[in-house]
Amino acid sequence: MKLHFFTVRNIEDYRKFYRFDPLVKQAFDEMHPQTKEDLDQAFFLNLTKHVFRMPEGIYESRIWGETGFPGLRLDFNCGLRLDIPEGNFRVKVSDFDSGQIFFDKYISGGRLVSLDQYFVRWQVEVFLDEQKIFSHVLNLEGQPVTIMFKNRPVLGDMIAFLPYIREFKKYHRCKLSICMHDKFPEFVAQLYPDIPQIDEVDFKTYATYYPAMFTSHLPIVPVDTRQMPLNRVGGMLLGINYLPPKAVFEPTAPPVTDEPYVCIAVQAAVARKAWLYPGGWDVVVDYLKNLGYRVFCIDREATSTTDGYTVCKPEGAEDFTGEHSLLERANMLYHAEFFIGLSSGLSWIADAVGCPVVMIAGFTQNWHEFYTPYRVANRKVCNGCFNDIRVAYLVPEPCPHHRNTPRELECQKKISPRMVINAIERLIIDKNLTPPALR
Repeated sequence: MKLHFFTVRNIEDYRKFYRFDPLVKQAFDEMHPQTKEDLDQAFFLNLTKHVFRMPEGIYESRIWGETGFPGLRLDFNCGLRLDIPEGNFRVKVSDFDSGQIFFDKYISGGRLVSLDQYFVRWQVEVFLDEQKIFSHVLNLEGQPVTIMFKNRPVLGDMIAFLPYIREFKKYHRCKLSICMHDKFPEFVAQLYPDIPQIDEVDFKTYATYYPAMFTSHLPIVPVDTRQMPLNRVGGMLLGINYLPPKAVFEPTAPPVTDEPYVCIAVQAAVARKAWLYPGGWDVVVDYLKNLGYRVFCIDREATSTTDGYTVCKPEGAEDFTGEHSLLERANMLYHAEFFIGLSSGLSWIADAVGCPVVMIAGFTQNWHEFYTPYRVANRKVCNGCFNDIRVAYLVPEPCPHHRNTPRELECQKKISPRMVINAIERLIIDKNLTPPALR
């Protein structure tokens, strides 16, 4: 089956990056394109194979949506998918709301596929010998729709996206289900018991969406997601231009102890996100214990090494590390006095269950994560590079501006224990907490 890829944005927006993109060289080596259009198709095919991580067989699987014309079938299970039989067919694809035309060409045989995986109110018109034989505008009402998270197990991204799922279902009045990574179903079911979960996508639905927080110019998202707060990206991808209310978490287990405790997490996916002030965690843990709190470290691992840095559980913190379920972590955080962490998934869980969060993060801007008044960052040094779209942040080099200099990762190294303790003291006052040592 011949695939014909197209994008919502003008193709020139992607061609200007070709000379920098390793996938272009790979496309040349594998497919030897002869024309500019051939290169576009080879480049996009390589994107789908090596970057997008779409479900196996999505571009070849059967399209079940019949149009009434033999061989012409349509669904929205991978952006837009349209099977076109052999003949003198002209296909016009546009945005029903804006009228913008994305594709208007003659095709004889094959499958037309959009690379754009976010909500578009597609309008499809098909002509045979210049006579219109089919027209359809995307309408999700009453239709089976799936949102697919299974291939993208990034905890913070998923939690930031969740409030939009219920809103999307309510707005479109569709039969919505979600397909989650194995880590998430129990926790998500507790937050959103009204959203059915499925184990696999069978492509028989009317539409499927594949949320991805891509930090690049790739067409799977409309903009580089570093340009907006993470908790607004879901709205951009699903066409919802407001911040919906969060779900209310109801705990499923009692506290692990009757004594007041604080949870901390010192690890992140990469060390460039960690708090790297020498001995900083030890100072903060000692401060909390002097206030009478028990301090539980709830990272998955007690020690990890990435980016050339080793991050270890503070010696004075009690070891609650290990392979615990997200629901177990959520219950622990729900009953904690507060949480101290990083720009990482556990901070998002804490916020989701209503646990006050002290977030230590200088590599992002203050607006990138959910709002907490107890954000700790040193803006007097180099900082916020993650949200600078001129920087290739997700590369092996952990510090894009000062690698291998005394200033490397100063955004995470120059946050002092005093700054963190100041945030904790403000939280204790704001929340009217009385530390155990003062009771």
